[in-house]
Amino acid sequence: MDKWLMNKRTFETTEDEHSTSNLNIKRKKVTRKYDSEYLKIGFSWNEDIDDPRPQCIICYEMLANEKVNDLRSAFKLHICTIILVEREMNNYSQFAQERPPQHDGAPPRSQQNGQHNSSANYVPSYNQAERPLNDQFSQLGFNNGRSQPPVPNNTLQPGFPPQPYSTLQQPGFPPQPNSILQQPGFPPRQNSTLQHPEFPSQPNNSTLQQSGFSQYNFPNLILQQSTFPPQQQQGFPPQSGSLPSQQMGFPPQTGNLPSQQAPQQQCLTSQQPQHPQQPVYSQQQNSFHPQHRGYPPQQPGYPPQQPGYPTQQPGFNQGTPAYMSQPTPSRRLDPDQMPSPVQVIYDDQLSKSGLFLTNQRGLVPPLVTTDFTVQDSGNASPRLIRSTMYCVPITTDIMKEISVPFGLVISPLAKVKPDEYPLPIIDTGEIGPVRCKRCKAYMSPFMRFIYGGKHFTCLLCKSITEVPVEYFQHLDHTGQRIDLSERPELGFGSYEFIVPKEYCRKEMQPKPPAYIFVIDVSYNNIKSGLVKLICAFMKELLTQLPTELGNEKSKIRVGFITYDTTIHFYNLKETLAVPQMMIVGDTSEVFMPLVDGFLCDPEQSSQVIDALMEQIPTHFNETRITETILLPAIKAGKEALKNADCCGKLFVFHSSLPIAEAPGKLRNREDRKLLATDKEKTMLNPQTNVYKELGEECVQVGCSVDLFITNNSFIDLPTIGQISKISGGEIFKYTYFQAEVDGQRFLSDLKHDISRPTVFDAVIRVRTSTGTRPTDFYGHFFMSNSIEVELAAIDCDKAIAIEVKHEDKLDEHDGVLVQTAMLYTSCSGQRRVRVLNLSLRSSGQMDELYRSCDLDTIMNFFGKQVMFKILESSGRQVKEAITNKTTQIIATYRKHCVSSSLDAQLILPERIKLMPLYVNCLIKCDAMSGGPDLTVDDRWFNMHLVITADIPTTLGYFYPRLIPIHTLADKKLLDDVSIPDQLRCSIEKFAENGAYILENGVYMFMWLGMGVSQTFLSDVFGCKNITCTTVHSAIPVLDNPLNKAIHHVLSKIQKQRSHTMRLVIVQQKNKIETIMRNYLVEDHGTDNSLSYVEFLCHMHKDILDFLS
Repeated sequence: MDKWLMNKRTFETTEDEHSTSNLNIKRKKVTRKYDSEYLKIGFSWNEDIDDPRPQCIICYEMLANEKVNDLRSAFKLHICTIILVEREMNNYSQFAQERPPQHDGAPPRSQQNGQHNSSANYVPSYNQAERPLNDQFSQLGFNNGRSQPPVPNNTLQPGFPPQPYSTLQQPGFPPQPNSILQQPGFPPRQNSTLQHPEFPSQPNNSTLQQSGFSQYNFPNLILQQSTFPPQQQQGFPPQSGSLPSQQMGFPPQTGNLPSQQAPQQQCLTSQQPQHPQQPVYSQQQNSFHPQHRGYPPQQPGYPPQQPGYPTQQPGFNQGTPAYMSQPTPSRRLDPDQMPSPVQVIYDDQLSKSGLFLTNQRGLVPPLVTTDFTVQDSGNASPRLIRSTMYCVPITTDIMKEISVPFGLVISPLAKVKPDEYPLPIIDTGEIGPVRCKRCKAYMSPFMRFIYGGKHFTCLLCKSITEVPVEYFQHLDHTGQRIDLSERPELGFGSYEFIVPKEYCRKEMQPKPPAYIFVIDVSYNNIKSGLVKLICAFMKELLTQLPTELGNEKSKIRVGFITYDTTIHFYNLKETLAVPQMMIVGDTSEVFMPLVDGFLCDPEQSSQVIDALMEQIPTHFNETRITETILLPAIKAGKEALKNADCCGKLFVFHSSLPIAEAPGKLRNREDRKLLATDKEKTMLNPQTNVYKELGEECVQVGCSVDLFITNNSFIDLPTIGQISKISGGEIFKYTYFQAEVDGQRFLSDLKHDISRPTVFDAVIRVRTSTGTRPTDFYGHFFMSNSIEVELAAIDCDKAIAIEVKHEDKLDEHDGVLVQTAMLYTSCSGQRRVRVLNLSLRSSGQMDELYRSCDLDTIMNFFGKQVMFKILESSGRQVKEAITNKTTQIIATYRKHCVSSSLDAQLILPERIKLMPLYVNCLIKCDAMSGGPDLTVDDRWFNMHLVITADIPTTLGYFYPRLIPIHTLADKKLLDDVSIPDQLRCSIEKFAENGAYILENGVYMFMWLGMGVSQTFLSDVFGCKNITCTTVHSAIPVLDNPLNKAIHHVLSKIQKQRSHTMRLVIVQQKNKIETIMRNYLVEDHGTDNSLSYVEFLCHMHKDILDFLS
């Protein structure tokens, strides 16, 4: 409890049991009073002894005192309905004048015992020393200073705490005489929360209330927050105190108030959508800006500012925007009052980091941005498979109405953390994995053994299968096999089987895969230095070949092909003194001229390979061939793998549009003016299908194709990229490549591509339980039928999205079971099946469905789905469709899950309250909205990234990270350096005396303010004037703590991305700043795209239209 609240306190408790004749039940009248010098709280309710659902009336009264808020309000809670009553205050302005003055430079107050104070709160959070007091409040439905209304008894699920609700009035609004604002709750008939005891409480929903001044009838923000009583789950760290309650980027608050949320009022009005004004630069430096009259008050329910938090750094103005380009009319909605992704990420990290057990059905995992450790306890790790919703509608009608897609995003090779166990590998011998005889599902925790262990029931299809004699084991008294602890497939959610030859092509165990380097040696690649760079570092690159866990040496063989208008093969047999080159001039019918010696062991043939790497740059140094082929060269690599009877990957380094006379010749059809028009799909689709057909041939051989593009002009990625799209390959693009500038970035990408975990010749099959079935698949792969995904290769950075639809009504007791099986060849040549199991709940209650949504997964699913739609429809239609879908999702929640509310309110479900922001970011991203300022190749490259990317990658792509790096100046030891916490992605968060990194996985900018200190410039760049930096300036390696810290942070950021980003230095007010601002997604776009606030206004209007 806060010290100021310790001055005076009294408690009175009375209990009176009596019978109620008409209900014939016993009731207990309970009264609690809490009194202090500054706060009075009274509790009174009737509680059924036989039915422990309290019917509560809880009243607060805040006294007019300089240390407390200036607002008197009352809360009334009755079952699940929350009513906020605003009392008329004639002396409101007098109270405001009584508030103590604020002082610039006051540091944020320190927090103790994990508690976070906020001026938006009433009841304090209690530390362990005051546990008896906290226990008394718990009896009243209070936990950690937050109220908990009763939940109907017949809707509670075993082991699930009742769902609380609370209401917050937005600060700054003058009180409304005799007005009652009905706050949304949930009808008593609905089921209780989906929250699980593993996690601390989750807020209920976010409500935006109508403002009379709004151009869009857009509401002022009222954010409803609610929490569960802290319940410690085995394996999870204890959660102390309440969650932090201040919005990131907000100034520190006045007064030490308890942490219970209190109604505050703040005047917020909207603005007309405008073009951004010219930046206004503040010269204020080295000061804090605590809240004072006229400054935007704090967002209720968000954590208080903490020392060192990214938006409140010593010496840098973060309270008031120091660098602003947004319109600043006298009336406007404050973007900082909108739900913040930065705050959501911070809160989830605070509450859900640590150990995550997968032993509960339908347990919503932490966000992908949260640092957590997975312990497989029956469901697969969320790093491997995630669902858009962990509670599935029981009928098709509910599914259509809720409009949230039921989809799965699978990253079957996602990396595990060092402190997590790798997947167990099971060798079942010649009998192979035990499977259901009907649906062919693999043995899993979903199977139930019966008849003494001689048969098992498959919970996916309900059929009974006889257990093979070799697999039989007796059951114990609980019906479990006595070897349960020795069988990973019976207790884990993810595992692998080593399979017999029946699962192999031609029923023969496969050979280890091979890597073939296919190098364009035409004039452009020679001039740019690419060929010389590849050859110079080939020996080092070959040391990066992937190995199996526990093996020191890779079994992958390598081969080399060069081409211009002809194709050159090289014999690298270890017995040769020098390599032999064979030229195929007839590109119309490519064949493999070498029977033996083309593929070699890189260790045994190291001397021959070294000699070849010296010869290639010399041999082609004087070439003047500018026209090239491409399709015949790829076909040659495919034939080489086919003749060697192995799968593998081609690394193709290509520089220009293939216009030489040969199969696959393309014409220059670039017309950038068509982008962002209804005809753009003609440019984004291939001009010929020959590359797509070759891709299908590659899949049949198990040959994946990765393209490294170094073009100086149009190269028609929508056409040549089909070869990578179909085969499950990757694309890397370096426009205007120069070895001196882009060499390190290229080598970093190539090393990562060679070394990352990759499997080959893969087939993925998804099975779901009775009543559902997978229907649509999104990703880059090939499908020869409607149920199996075929990939020549897949790596740890790829993800596939699958939409699941209803076939029949679901049983709430059974839920939905999902099993994903991927048959593949490992890098050592072993044929295996990787099995991922996931169990979900099902319900007919709308509130349960919304509480089970995973927005990170939904946005990855939406992104992949939208990219496919763009190739079929106009961009305008796709944008309207995704906006309308989002409108329906939020409007349906309001219609079914809110018992009563004002007509002008916009209500956002807590689990998906950031959906409007993320959808707006999706609409504004280069992959979807790239206009004439973006080349066709760049546009398709961005689309390819979204379609193939995993969830963390798409989240960072849609909402870029803005990281303050000037805060690293106080880091003296490298061990103390970590990536600073990100800021909201808006120009208003920039300070003129600051330095920031903005990155989205494709582009990385370092922005330097005109007022950045000479010390910073000297330590980082070795100069004392900002003009000494250029767009492509490299950060030199200097021997000082700040320089080392920034290099360390940049390295960490790059390792989190699948593509290495070029660092672009942006000086304040230069031309590059305009390009960078396209990625500040919360702002009004330079292309007239809507800002976050404007999009919310637009969506609010659409929701009202939808409901009317």
